[in-house]
Amino acid sequence: MKNRVAYFGVFTALALIFSYVESLIPIQLGIPGVKLGLANLIIVIALYKMRLSEVFLLSIVRILLSGFLFGNYFSILYSLAGGLLSLAVMALLKKTGDFSVMGISMAGGVFHNVGQLVVAMMVVETFSVGYYLPVLLVAGLVTGFLIGVAAGEMLKRLVNIQFY
Repeated sequence: MKNRVAYFGVFTALALIFSYVESLIPIQLGIPGVKLGLANLIIVIALYKMRLSEVFLLSIVRILLSGFLFGNYFSILYSLAGGLLSLAVMALLKKTGDFSVMGISMAGGVFHNVGQLVVAMMVVETFSVGYYLPVLLVAGLVTGFLIGVAAGEMLKRLVNIQFY
């Protein structure tokens, strides 16, 4: 039990560090809200190394802490919607056993953006922001691919370690 608590703390710290590092990267792709999602690397790895309930808690804690430290109320709202929807989809795909780490991460990237877009539609009370969906789908695929490659490489090196 105490090992799980320690690993949870390490994963939370790593996710916060990655969130902070990403906030320092001055890359603007010309697309509002699109970013690499470095903290999601920790979530993908945790999905393979921790219990699902712990991964959901990790995701929520990471989003709340990084939102309070580096964002605002709206960033927390959008991140919770995107993060929890993407994690639910990734968990379902992983459970089937038919998808690679990269495929699961790409689906997570896409559904993270879908979750955020749904919240944006509710906040502005119009479906007109839906025109943004194709751009967000491509961005989610690209960032999900990059995170998936990194997660796959890290999981190869963590093969002998189980956190539960």
